[in-house]
Amino acid sequence: MYIFFSRSLEQQLNDRLEILAEAAIPSLRIIKSRGIQRLDDELPWQELFRHNQSLEWFNPKGKLLAKEGKFFANSSLSQALADGLQEGFPILQQQGQVRTFSIAVYTEDRDKTTLRLEGYIRASESTQDLLWKLEQLRSGLIVGGVTVLLLSSISGIGLTWLTLQPMQRNLRRLKHFTGDVAHELRNPLTAIGTTVDLLRNSPEELSPAQVRKLAIIDRANEQIIHLVEDLLFLSRANIDSDRLDRDFNFASIPLEELLQDLVERFEPQAQNKQIQFTPHLRTGIVVKGDSHKLSRLFSNLLDNALKYTTEGGRVALFLEREQRFAVIRIEDTGIGIPPDSLPLIFQRFWRADTAKSEKDGLGLGLAIAQAIVQQHKGEIKVSSRLGAGSSFRVLLPLDAQA
Repeated sequence: MYIFFSRSLEQQLNDRLEILAEAAIPSLRIIKSRGIQRLDDELPWQELFRHNQSLEWFNPKGKLLAKEGKFFANSSLSQALADGLQEGFPILQQQGQVRTFSIAVYTEDRDKTTLRLEGYIRASESTQDLLWKLEQLRSGLIVGGVTVLLLSSISGIGLTWLTLQPMQRNLRRLKHFTGDVAHELRNPLTAIGTTVDLLRNSPEELSPAQVRKLAIIDRANEQIIHLVEDLLFLSRANIDSDRLDRDFNFASIPLEELLQDLVERFEPQAQNKQIQFTPHLRTGIVVKGDSHKLSRLFSNLLDNALKYTTEGGRVALFLEREQRFAVIRIEDTGIGIPPDSLPLIFQRFWRADTAKSEKDGLGLGLAIAQAIVQQHKGEIKVSSRLGAGSSFRVLLPLDAQA
């Protein structure tokens, strides 16, 4: 397990450096012609240098033209040139606690038959964070393994109770690690988006086909970013519900106002599909919670209801009070859910066979909705008939001080 994650983190670091170096290729011409000051105006460096990274630009003779960032290699470019960089081969080097990735930049001559060396780019990143993560993982695995071996000698009820504790700690560590991996994915995705933006700033150098391809890349990149954010949210939601409750900005929230805002937001979507969208919102119902999270919860449910209800159908939103709970119901006359699928709908990436023809969505919306309900000490239930529609019922504790 350690070897697998170690290799995975090493490869992610190398990939980040390669993406960063390639994303900076168009900037070499700007550096040579107008200098680093002009470059600061055209490129969002604060996005690129999130991970203790740096960039260096060199002329064809290996002389440093400019540099940007925090961590740099102590040596010049001469060693990389001796290792084959001059022949066009990328060079990956480790110098102390700095990893470097160097590439040669070529451009076509006017006759488009020969390549001219423009210079070199070297991307660098500190490996301190990588070493710290590996040490944390190694310590966690050692402590977990030793703890399990010690507890295996204990019998009875004490054995059962004590054995569960290190398992839970290791599970939390693993979930923390999963969250870190999802967080690390943001950097290459940001670099891709930055590269697309940079290329779009020079439309005169692009053909219409290339512009369309850039738009496709940008949309795909945005979808992956949303997927990473959703996975990161779910990973954090499972680490420690008590800690998450403390982290939330819980306040008194009038649900009628929050839901009315969502009704106004989704009304155009309902009108476009000729769906009768009817709210029935009782006033004076207040809960304690995080308004952004609750808005996301009900947005996911309303979006699903409208998405899977055909033209001419109906969607209704109810807000009621039952004893010590606020009850929110979302009912639709959509495609419905098969009975054998109802126990599975809150699992990650689950989508009904009847819904898989939809291009949008990755099957995380209901999993996120359930996580938000649990963080607010509530409950979510669903009932459905295939071909007749579905009803989602959310119960949230009322604000005792309201």
